[in-house]
Amino acid sequence: MWFKNLHIYRLHDSAPLEDGRLAECLPEHRFRPVSGVEARRIGWVPPAAGGDALVHEVMGQHLVTAKAQERLLPAGVVAEELAERVSQREAAEGRPLRRRERLTMKEQIFEELLPRAFTQSRRTDLWWCRQAGMIAVNASSASKAEQMLDLLRQTLGSLKVTPIAVQRPPSQVMGEWLARPEARPEGLIIGDAVTLAAPGGEDGVLRARLFDLDGEEIQTALSLGRIPTSLAIEIDGRVAFTLGDDLSIKGLRFADAVIEEASASDDEEDAAARLEADFVLMAGVLEDAVASLIEWMGGEAQPTA
Repeated sequence: MWFKNLHIYRLHDSAPLEDGRLAECLPEHRFRPVSGVEARRIGWVPPAAGGDALVHEVMGQHLVTAKAQERLLPAGVVAEELAERVSQREAAEGRPLRRRERLTMKEQIFEELLPRAFTQSRRTDLWWCRQAGMIAVNASSASKAEQMLDLLRQTLGSLKVTPIAVQRPPSQVMGEWLARPEARPEGLIIGDAVTLAAPGGEDGVLRARLFDLDGEEIQTALSLGRIPTSLAIEIDGRVAFTLGDDLSIKGLRFADAVIEEASASDDEEDAAARLEADFVLMAGVLEDAVASLIEWMGGEAQPTA
């Protein structure tokens, strides 16, 4: 259940999530598999394997999980079938088909093939920290995180969130960390991976992995105006990840000490109890890490419209 990625949002109105309303609303939007005529569905599932509870609340931390399922019908398959049918019909009628006729035929093919298409499922976790007024989604992209928020908004009827905003541009702060080691705050360790973009988007990007970021090559690139768009860092020796210039977090890796602390709960016989123990530990580590990032970026700013 350990998160791999993090897209962080500021919650502006927590009223819809108070007083157990979250647990009351989730069952109405419980996941059900796609039918033969549906291309995609998303709904809530229990976070714990074999469990029934749709939300876990531990010490003010909430965990919910959504499952999305979609039918895989490649556009190439539809196009190939369309070309064959168009050819047959044009030969039979002795005339080229009009554009509208082709579109109608394409829709018919899609409806015929969809029930026979394979399905693919994906689970996404959402963490709501009540004390911090923050929601974070374990998603690999912002678009997938927004799908999760859309489902939560539909479930609750209202959800006012915006991506977390900071006073200083993260790319500027990351550049200072790289250029001036003395500017690095206490508890921050620079990793061995960075992506540097050229100003104005020219000359592409420079990506370095397993690389000494304090070396001459990186310093030269910075002096030529390249800007960090992602940087591998570690915070307080407890969690490491790649920080993006949009404050997204990817490739989360928790320190051995944290994992060993979590393993103390492995003796729990109940899967839900084990999940909750791991979750509250992970949430505490991530909450501290996010708070440090916001402080290092000059504090939180008002979100843009």
